[in-house]
Amino acid sequence: MLDLSKNHFELFGIPVGFDVDVEELAKRYRDLQRVVHPDRFVNATDRERRLSMQGATIINEAYRALKDPLARARYLLVLQGIDMDAGKGTTTDADFLMQQMELREELAEAKHDVDPFAAVNGLMSRIDGQMQRLTGQMAEQFAAATPDRLAGARDNVHKMQFLQKLRSEAEAVEAELDETT
Repeated sequence: MLDLSKNHFELFGIPVGFDVDVEELAKRYRDLQRVVHPDRFVNATDRERRLSMQGATIINEAYRALKDPLARARYLLVLQGIDMDAGKGTTTDADFLMQQMELREELAEAKHDVDPFAAVNGLMSRIDGQMQRLTGQMAEQFAAATPDRLAGARDNVHKMQFLQKLRSEAEAVEAELDETT
């Protein structure tokens, strides 16, 4: 059975770091699932079935955390001993916060645009671009993980959370527009 005391990276046998080969991660996920999948333990003891379920659950959680850049960054920060709940997930970057207010106003106005789908899609593209830029910054910050760089990565995690929420809201507006056409 698996050593469930390992961190997510060790569990998948990959180096601890922000840059992850997602295809290799998926391959290792499938390999691990084959080992612990509950279907393989149908005729096993209660303890073995329970351990199988526990292992499958841990593997699923670890896979979700490692395949998503934002979740991976949060996990790496926790591994570094950084409390992600301190400050309640906010950034102190006033320019970024102002930009978020402007983007939210733009989203509200997009519904009434001549071409609301184009307005919402343009906004989502810009959000995606910002998220990619932050992901690149975090890769650099984790590559040289000094205390200052980790603090920057923590701030970027908070920024990405803002952007992810805004993107979800834009998707909801897009779905609403789909329903009205």
